[in-house]
Amino acid sequence: MSEIVTPYKDQTTSKKEQVATMFNNIAPRYDFLNQLLSMGIHKGWRKRSIQLLKDKKPKTILDIATGTGDFAIEAMKLNPEKVIGVDISEGMLKLGIEKINKLGLQNKIELKLGDSENLPFSDNSFDAITVGFGVRNFENLEKGISDIYRVLNPKGMLVVLEFSKPGKFPIKQLYKFYFKYITPFVGKIFSKDNSAYTYLPESVNAFPAGEDFLKILRNAGFKETKAISQTFGIASIYIGTK
Repeated sequence: MSEIVTPYKDQTTSKKEQVATMFNNIAPRYDFLNQLLSMGIHKGWRKRSIQLLKDKKPKTILDIATGTGDFAIEAMKLNPEKVIGVDISEGMLKLGIEKINKLGLQNKIELKLGDSENLPFSDNSFDAITVGFGVRNFENLEKGISDIYRVLNPKGMLVVLEFSKPGKFPIKQLYKFYFKYITPFVGKIFSKDNSAYTYLPESVNAFPAGEDFLKILRNAGFKETKAISQTFGIASIYIGTK
């Protein structure tokens, strides 16, 4: 069982409730801060994650922890029949729906409120499932991964993009400094939520990255698991098939 880190240390509510509150609070500045703090690098990671599904030609795609819908929108490059995005934050979904409507993709992409550990779909519903920077926010990681496995079609593919912890000098030291001091400082100024961007490095640090996460995938039943390091180990793309 992975360590549970919550955004608001002074609250007794569940991690799930706190994460929903946090994303509701930062939703208006989320896309801006993502761009600023990652210097746009996250867009390349997202593109590479989606391209890994190209050979599968998925017709139905589920994007978990969809936020403002960027992964769901990127998935349209695979020419699917339908993309469904789920998230526990109504504030993030509202912005995502506005974005999708502006792009005229509302007939192809549907965003809805949903719990990653209790997905509102029947078994074997999707050809592919994506999660971008969301698994570390699961309250029960193992339960969430098992439910993802349940709703994925046989032969279907899971792609997870998540922050990692670089291990080599000097990237390791620079990354730690940036995440510990710069990220919370900038996040506090622009998001007006003191805890959200302190929680970010804490949740990354607590996440069982690399081989530890691949083991969780395998324990849930996933095969052909692999971790693909991105940008000096700052992030990793994890894949697995059912």
